[in-house]
Amino acid sequence: SDELGVSDHQAALQGACDILSEQFSEDLQLRSVVRQQFNRSGMLISKVARGKKDQAEKYRDYLDWSEPLTKAPSHRILAIFRGENEGLLSVKLEPNPEEVMEMLARRVIKGRNRCADYVTQALEDSYKRLLQPSIETEFRQGLKERADREAVRVFAENVKQLLLESPLGQKNVLAIDPGFRTGCKVVCLNRQGDLLHNETIYPHSGHREALEAENKIEHKIQAYKIEAIAIGNGTAGRETEAFVKKIRAARDLPIIMVNESGASVYSASAVAREEFPDYDVTVRGAVSIGRRLMDPLAELVKIDPKSIGVGQYQHDVNQAMLQDALQQVVSSAVNAVGVEVNTASKQLLSCVSGLGPALAENIVRHRKENGPFKSRKELKKVPRMGEKTFEQCAGFLRIREAEYPLDRSAVHPESYTIVEKMAKDLGCSLAELVSNKALQKQIDLNKYTSATVGLPTLKDILDELDKPGRDPRAQFQMVQFAGGINDMQQLAVGMVLTGIVTNITSFGCFVDVGVHQDGLVHISELANRFVKDPNEVVKLRQAVQVKVIDLDLARKRIQLSIKQV
Repeated sequence: SDELGVSDHQAALQGACDILSEQFSEDLQLRSVVRQQFNRSGMLISKVARGKKDQAEKYRDYLDWSEPLTKAPSHRILAIFRGENEGLLSVKLEPNPEEVMEMLARRVIKGRNRCADYVTQALEDSYKRLLQPSIETEFRQGLKERADREAVRVFAENVKQLLLESPLGQKNVLAIDPGFRTGCKVVCLNRQGDLLHNETIYPHSGHREALEAENKIEHKIQAYKIEAIAIGNGTAGRETEAFVKKIRAARDLPIIMVNESGASVYSASAVAREEFPDYDVTVRGAVSIGRRLMDPLAELVKIDPKSIGVGQYQHDVNQAMLQDALQQVVSSAVNAVGVEVNTASKQLLSCVSGLGPALAENIVRHRKENGPFKSRKELKKVPRMGEKTFEQCAGFLRIREAEYPLDRSAVHPESYTIVEKMAKDLGCSLAELVSNKALQKQIDLNKYTSATVGLPTLKDILDELDKPGRDPRAQFQMVQFAGGINDMQQLAVGMVLTGIVTNITSFGCFVDVGVHQDGLVHISELANRFVKDPNEVVKLRQAVQVKVIDLDLARKRIQLSIKQV
């Protein structure tokens, strides 16, 4: 009727169907049916966006792709969603529509007449227009969360391994940030990582410049008693390495390629400007390369972990989730290694449990004003260092030159009295107990248990007495790339090369073989068995033998295999 705003019976029927569609979409049982079908047979379907085929070349694996939602791996989900966000892919999550409609009809359609036809029409409209998009949104969120959690886990594991990479230790280092046209920035660092000298050389700009560069490096090696040479692995890295190896004064020195990912981010950061206000970014970058060789952990904590160059799709995941995971990883790594309080930067100190940026700065300021700390007790004199904070951080701070032996170790001050009692019971001094393994073996831990101190704590104390203050990180090892292969064009299928694992993902690992383009070892090529997690087989910065099994020069892709070696 005109009063209801309905012009004819067809409009009335359409209105009735619309009302039914809304009711169906809000029916909890029907929503449950659709949800179950998404779980059972839902597919992730990706196609090229209309008119975008030419621009979508980097997503060519996903231009006509479908797979079950339950089997889609994290990296593929994030890659496809990134392509959709860039407008290059059209993505849909959907179960088999015929099966869904059949199951919905069983619950809704009760007869076979004209009325049932209209109800069927309303049900189909409800599914396509309301139910399917609504449940798809739910599953998109769930799929993204699952992919984010896995990507964050992989990234956090990579960052942890990178932070705990083997340090060369305190050496006089000559570090080079290589370049062709702009030259190579050279810096000389002392054993504490302080900058002593910097200049630019041009070894790749002609014979005359190369001779001059050679003379300069020889002079710096002798003048600063250089013990190791660090070369960034970026542009001109392999060429600079080959040049340095020909220099007579460098032949007996370790010449090490250093991963420079994130060095440029550090060199332009506020931290770098504060450390080196009078030097430009190229000098800061070279210093970062040299310090990374000496102590990767101390240097990498100055850089946003997302810029370190490991992980997968870290910029696409939930950033709050990522940041929380990274903070825990950094703090865990720093606490595991321990921090020398008299040489640590405020960035490194701020990662110690219980300390933050303000208290770390107070420690550094107190150190500058009053000289090095001679004991852990002196830390209590630092402004804002309360008893509770001291309890939290003291066990992770070391004083290498301390007179009291336990101040050099990871034994917490709360446990000093226990160790002193052990020494007294054995009739020896504390220094003798720390240095004598035979004495340590005579200790009966059961004698020292109490309501507050259990056997696990006592075992940790004994382990630390066995290796007081020793760095838990692995011993540094030299890795040499194949000579004469500096470019991807020089590779050939079948070659066996030495490489370094630079990144680990859920689908395999990337390996640097010295050609400025990392190759991929797919998870199926890691071992002659099923591998669920690549971390079972490889670790970051590990040296591995790999075989080249495929090359795609146009797309700059190298396929490698470990198991075929």
